[in-house]
Amino acid sequence: MSLSKPLSARRLVPALFPLAHADAASAAASRRERRRDAFVATPPIPAPSPRAVRLAEPLPTLAPSRLALHNRILALLTAPEPDLAEAALLTRHALHSNCRPSSYTCAAVLAALLRARRLDDFFALHRFALQAAVPPTAATHVLYLSALAARRLPDAALHHLRLLARPGSPVPPSPTAYRVVVECLVADHGRLADAVQLKDEMLTSGFVGPDPKVYSLLMTGFVAAGDGVKAVELYQELKDKIGGEPVLDGIVYGSLMKAYFLRGMEEKAMECYKEVLGAESEVKFGAESYNEVVDALGQNGRLEEALKLFDRMLGEHDYPLRIAVDVRSFSVMVHAYCAAGRFKDAIAVFRRMGEWKLVPDVAAYNNLIRHLGRNKLIGEVEVIYNEMAECGVVGDEETYILLMEACFNVDRIDDGICYFDKMAELELKPDATAYHKIVDGLVGFSMPDKAQEYFDQMKEKGISPSISTYETLLKAYVADDRLDDAAKVAKGILLDENVVFSNEMRELFEGALRGDGREDDIARFYEDMEREKAEAEARAAEEKARAEALAREERERRRAEAAAKDEAAARASAAAIEAILAHKRKTENGTEVPAPDANSLDGGFLSKLGIRSAGEDAVQGTPLSTETKQENWQGRW
Repeated sequence: MSLSKPLSARRLVPALFPLAHADAASAAASRRERRRDAFVATPPIPAPSPRAVRLAEPLPTLAPSRLALHNRILALLTAPEPDLAEAALLTRHALHSNCRPSSYTCAAVLAALLRARRLDDFFALHRFALQAAVPPTAATHVLYLSALAARRLPDAALHHLRLLARPGSPVPPSPTAYRVVVECLVADHGRLADAVQLKDEMLTSGFVGPDPKVYSLLMTGFVAAGDGVKAVELYQELKDKIGGEPVLDGIVYGSLMKAYFLRGMEEKAMECYKEVLGAESEVKFGAESYNEVVDALGQNGRLEEALKLFDRMLGEHDYPLRIAVDVRSFSVMVHAYCAAGRFKDAIAVFRRMGEWKLVPDVAAYNNLIRHLGRNKLIGEVEVIYNEMAECGVVGDEETYILLMEACFNVDRIDDGICYFDKMAELELKPDATAYHKIVDGLVGFSMPDKAQEYFDQMKEKGISPSISTYETLLKAYVADDRLDDAAKVAKGILLDENVVFSNEMRELFEGALRGDGREDDIARFYEDMEREKAEAEARAAEEKARAEALAREERERRRAEAAAKDEAAARASAAAIEAILAHKRKTENGTEVPAPDANSLDGGFLSKLGIRSAGEDAVQGTPLSTETKQENWQGRW
């Protein structure tokens, strides 16, 4: 028995059976209508545009093979002896394989290269990843900005950050990106006006709100420039931006206290210190915030308060739940002890880092070496340097410049030169500032010829000398009455487009020539310079034209090679087609067989039955005559 309702019931109660139909035609029409409605309701998804911005995929969504590659590279980076070269090489090879590294894998390798100060490898891998279409993340951009800052390229970092802050940016800038660029402008280059302008752009962009860290960096810059009033104004601006409420991030109060000390308002500074660090204070302090306050106290004669605060930091420190001290905390205390002349205590507190499971980095060693070297404690400097080597910390360019200066301070010239030359053995690359320091030091010891050697070495390596280096050599040669050598230095200044021959140096040089009775040489010198400039410009124009001609010839040669290859390919294709057609025609003409007729078909059939056909011996296709047929029939009968 059927379990469905009778047809009459379905017709009588249509509301109970909305999908019931009277006949098959109406059911088919209803199905077609439903399909058409479903097709309209779900339009096809268009294919993604090749120009669409690709974003980094979340790490949990990666395939197991890509996660395994990520963990393998992290193992290389976090090993007791990290193999950065192998990690970078593995990442580059994987970028063009079936198991591509993710954006986070590339960022981990880039961060390791940046920490190791291997900037050339960093930029090479970063460029390779971008060319391989690896989507950059906010962390990638921060690392790139940090590398530009380490390479001392503030304009490039500023330009890149402004590109990120454009409206509709797929990866908007983070607060850390602004902090990196502001710190580069303020701490490394003293460009306070550009930093303030960038802060205003940050507020108007809408991506980042008023960041206390950015304001703290600006306040520190103005304090270092001796403008405590502007630092206090920035603090008041920050309070206004957050609605007039007290700033609950302790990062700004160290800079604020320094501004008060700079203006002679010690009571105001200590009042601020007690207010924000009191028992009822709601201000949040971390290791970095504490460090700024300790530094403000230690540099302004408040060593006892700094020691008490440092002990409080050690008491609050509970790694990893609560991080109240870091490596810089001990460096700040070293700074405070050295400011008070207590160098043994500075060395002792530096060596206490191991008690708190902290490993001093190269910056911490450089800080201690700097203070000891300035105070002519060369014995302690060498002890610290040996401890640094025993701990496996590799010195950078700044380390060896500080060692050189420490030796110069105690008249150990040869040892200082050896430390500078050691950088070449370690494949370190001193910049123009480093060369200026050795040139200035050697000139101070009345060794201009030795200084000239390092000046020439700098130019051979493609490093542009600073105007300070030129002026140091010029003054040394003028003081020694070596005017011909002074003229060569002056010529170098005038031919160098990166520096300007100041009026002071011009008057010094011309006055030396007049004092030696060589007034006529002044006009001749400038005439020769104009002629050499014109010749240099002509040579540059000629070289440029030659380079353009060579480039044009190279382009034409490549076009000709490409056209020849295309023509050869076309000829080969035509020859192949002709060969195929010729073979086909030859096959058709040589093995052509006539179509079988009825007689041949019948003969084949009768032969299978054992019967001989009458026309079997005749030519196929030739009909038999009537007489032959009759004779055959008569003979049979």
